[in-house]
Formats: sequence, C-alpha cells, structure tokens
Amino acid sequence: MMTIRGIAHMAITVRDMEKSLAFYCDQLGFDHAFQVKDEKGNPWIEYVKVAPKQYIELFHGGNERPEEPDKAIGFHHVCLLVESVADTAKALEDQGVPLTVQPKRGLGKNWQCWVNDPDGNRIEFLEPDGDSPHNQ
Repeated sequence: MMTIRGIAHMAITVRDMEKSLAFYCDQLGFDHAFQVKDEKGNPWIEYVKVAPKQYIELFHGGNERPEEPDKAIGFHHVCLLVESVADTAKALEDQGVPLTVQPKRGLGKNWQCWVNDPDGNRIEFLEPDGDSPHNQ
C-alpha cells in the first residue's frame, strides 16, 4: 500500500538567485538549507527549508518567463500557512515587500494576503478561520 506523508518540496526556476534567496530567506524568514551541484560542480539547486522535511527548491538558470494565458493549466501559486495574516502582512510591508492582495477573508473562509516573489510567482499567506475547512 502506498502512504504519502506530505509534500516534500516545490520547485521554481529563478532568474536571479541572489534576489530569490534574499526574498525567501531574508524577507520570508526561511533558512537556506543546502545546495546541490551539477555533474560539473556548478550550482544547480538551492534548497530553502520551510518546515521539517519541507523545502522550496530554487533552480539556477531561468532566463525567460513565458506569457501566462488566461485560465492556464499548471502551477498557480504556493500557499504558506501562517499564525496571523494581519501580522504577516505588516511584517512584509515593513520589509518593503508589496502586497498584491491586502488581508481579506476569502470564499474558503480563510484570512489571506498575497505577494509575488522576485520572478512574479504568486504566494498566498493563509490563516484558517475557525469555521474554515482547512482546520480539518
């Protein structure tokens, strides 16, 4: 029988690794856990630790972002669970990270706010409300 225990990582190819690491580590507060090099010894992936055994993989070498058609199939956003959306929004804004969506209660009965990473990838910060199905 197959047993899935969680999500191990999500992977993003980035244009500017220094900007991306500064965003995910310095501004969001994650730790740069480790680096994997390719067969020639060149940096290939930087791992940012989100929680125990959970990472964001940042791949070196992005150089072009494709146009995203309306209702595109594929990656939409990453959602990070937080204790307080209000506190998170304030901390982000205090660090100069612009919110793309101000704190609000969404249709799924959660408090949320949104930002973009340096490459424009959408990040949602979610605080489940008391009657949210995310509390199950």
